[in-house]
Amino acid sequence: MWLHAIDAAEGERIVGRRAAVGDAWADDFPFDGDVIGVTAFLRATAIHGDQRPFGHYRITRASDGKAIGGIGFKGQPHVGCVEVGYGLAPSARGHGYATEALLALLNIAAEQGLSRVVADTTSDNVASQRTLERAGFRQVRTNGDVHVYELLLDTETQ
Repeated sequence: MWLHAIDAAEGERIVGRRAAVGDAWADDFPFDGDVIGVTAFLRATAIHGDQRPFGHYRITRASDGKAIGGIGFKGQPHVGCVEVGYGLAPSARGHGYATEALLALLNIAAEQGLSRVVADTTSDNVASQRTLERAGFRQVRTNGDVHVYELLLDTETQ
């Protein structure tokens, strides 16, 4: 699995569900979650310009080179903290790709000197809760149906 930082042109293709020559997508990519995440990325890019490295990344499966999902930062960091979100096409779930992608995204956050990463998921999304826990997050609160998780990054070793 590897991450690829998308740009606005690729984001438009994902939101429009129109692959271009050279795009290798799993049959069920993009799914609704990809469209939602990339739409937010495109909106932020239109308002604030290039979001990298705190933008959106396509998750690509190494075995066949096909896009299987997306992961990204929900905006720019604030006071050393950033929020993340992710999702996989249904055919790619259950193989550890989300955890692997999340760990790669955490490395980007650590390389940028951030101290905390947060994420949330609904109470019925047990798979996402397990992904967050496998990546080292811990649940810090519940707000109605939403579970909020955080991970404190080790800034001492950077």
